[in-house]
Amino acid sequence: MAKPKLSFACQNCGAVHNKWSGHCDACGGWNTITEEIQASAPANTLKAKPVRGNVVEFVDLKGQNAPLPRASSGIGEWDRVTGGGLVPGSVTLIGGDPGIGKSTLLLQLVAALAHKNLNCAYISGEEAIDQVRLRARRLGLEQSPVHLAAATSVRDIVATLEPQKGQKNPYDLVVIDSIQTMFVDLIESAPGTVGQVRAATSELIRLAKTHNITVLIVGHVTKEGTIAGPRVLEHMVDTVLYFEGDRGHQFRILRGVKNRFGPTDEIGVFEMGGKGLAEVPNPSALFLAERRERISGSAVLAALEGTRPVLVEVQALVAPTTYSAPKRAVVGYDSNRLSMILAVLEARCGIMFSGQDVYLNIAGGLKIAEPAADLAVAAALCSALSGVAIAGDAIIFGEIGLSGEIRPVPQPDLRLKEAEKLGFKSAFIPQGKAKPAGAMQAHTFSTLDDFVRFLRG
Repeated sequence: MAKPKLSFACQNCGAVHNKWSGHCDACGGWNTITEEIQASAPANTLKAKPVRGNVVEFVDLKGQNAPLPRASSGIGEWDRVTGGGLVPGSVTLIGGDPGIGKSTLLLQLVAALAHKNLNCAYISGEEAIDQVRLRARRLGLEQSPVHLAAATSVRDIVATLEPQKGQKNPYDLVVIDSIQTMFVDLIESAPGTVGQVRAATSELIRLAKTHNITVLIVGHVTKEGTIAGPRVLEHMVDTVLYFEGDRGHQFRILRGVKNRFGPTDEIGVFEMGGKGLAEVPNPSALFLAERRERISGSAVLAALEGTRPVLVEVQALVAPTTYSAPKRAVVGYDSNRLSMILAVLEARCGIMFSGQDVYLNIAGGLKIAEPAADLAVAAALCSALSGVAIAGDAIIFGEIGLSGEIRPVPQPDLRLKEAEKLGFKSAFIPQGKAKPAGAMQAHTFSTLDDFVRFLRG
């Protein structure tokens, strides 16, 4: 038997190194390289001896396919993000911070699907069965026909879920919570390492595709917010969902970043309560519920998350600094984008922030990444610096270029329609073809300097 070889793999990106180092050259992470045993290939693998493969059969591209059958859960926000429901044989990876509510969401999901005559199993590698039952009792789901198990061996799980010869699948949907606790006994490394996570996920994908079983996998996240383990994990599965939110807020955002069977960049909004996660059908009204009008440094942004328009409040605070380097604190927005907007305001509009501490916050715990938020951020900063409040019935959106121009953004009509539905009377938008359909008044701008002059009156 060949002696197993040692390899050094990065736990963040999965890059393999010849020797240990404190710094990963591939992803730039520190203290992420660990030692792993690379076992020799078994005798029945492709590496053992050259064997001629079977001929691959090709078909025409214009063939007809049957519509994808989907398992709709009845939870509208979940079905919205997944594109109408779960596809049989698909593998979905769900990541999120500890304690954000991943297990609660999946327990509510399998309970809803189990009541629709689907055979559902919930396999926990982190909690005992009594702990899962305690959560189900708190959520009022103890009567749901869901099968529970506590296991970490992938070999045992696959042997249990595979149907016997001539019989149908024992389960239609399986939840694995979490993949970092699972282990494959053929790999001599601890659970959660790159090799174990990759091998366990590969076995579960093979099970799902072979027997048409829907598999939901929970994945831990790193301090940067990405799913822990090799990045190849996200390429292997069909759907990748992130469960986001601040534990200081009751709102939770389910965001789709990859979906082979539906739209990407779609979001679902939930509210955490005593009975678990409740759907929020109108998140704009909820995000603006605590907003105070006629306050300087506040602006309402008409953002777009996937196909859903969302109105959120952008808050800014500007104060004289006591340090040699002014402070820039950002919550829910890209700090690099804020630095760019501050530079454009100083260079193109003559508004100086060099001696000021700047604080920016997206109220409600939502994270905004689209460039359409630039104009609302600039408006909030100018309002905070001058002390003059922006009209409380106005919405703002637009992208800012480095030369100071204001560029159009995608689907402005959808944003204006959502704002008009919530009672907003005016809009500060880029010049273009977008026009409000009702009585809303639109103020259009082509440069940031014109917009700043308008705010100054």
